[in-house]
Amino acid sequence: MNQKLHFRLLAMVLVYVALRFMGGSFGNLVLYPVTLLVTFLHEFGHALGAIFTGGTVQSMQINPDGSGYTISRGGSPGIILMGGYLGSAALGNVMFRIGARHRSITQTTLIVLSCLMVLAGIVWFESFQSTALLTVFGALLFFIARNTDWDQDVLMFLGLAAVLYIIQDFNVGPGSDLAMYEQAVGLFPSQVWMYIWLALAAILFYWNLRAILGKR
Repeated sequence: MNQKLHFRLLAMVLVYVALRFMGGSFGNLVLYPVTLLVTFLHEFGHALGAIFTGGTVQSMQINPDGSGYTISRGGSPGIILMGGYLGSAALGNVMFRIGARHRSITQTTLIVLSCLMVLAGIVWFESFQSTALLTVFGALLFFIARNTDWDQDVLMFLGLAAVLYIIQDFNVGPGSDLAMYEQAVGLFPSQVWMYIWLALAAILFYWNLRAILGKR
């Protein structure tokens, strides 16, 4: 089982790297769902940060180009801002872990993820475009979970690709969050916080990878 998991993991990493760095426009098209997923996880991380610290979420926007934003009120600005990058890294690792090690709940996890996307688009409505994107993506994940046997591989690949994307995109994706984080928290300039966030995301991934590949 462990050897089979090693091969699956290696194959997924190679596929992601090939598409991401050598696939050109075709690779970008194939990985487009990963781009949207990372954006959703990022904005959902902001939303969770607001909710967990006593704030409220006003709206969430996911754009077709992979950008997005979340408008919240109240809560802890530091936690909310950090929740985008580190929250999405944590959620991606959870997806990866479930896909790799917990076959019995992969279908349920995909269904929950699809419902969260649709609910986020409705409850935190910002535009018809954003809600349509989340609804279509959620419906696709729901279809895969209920009507195919791909749920485990899809969840594992999406989680792994999301984490790799987040780590690789560390100096671009959270740029605006880092600038606001520097103003809200201080202590260090945004460039230093950028590497602190990257280190935390890398450590989390390393710990998760060891747990997945290690002996039971």
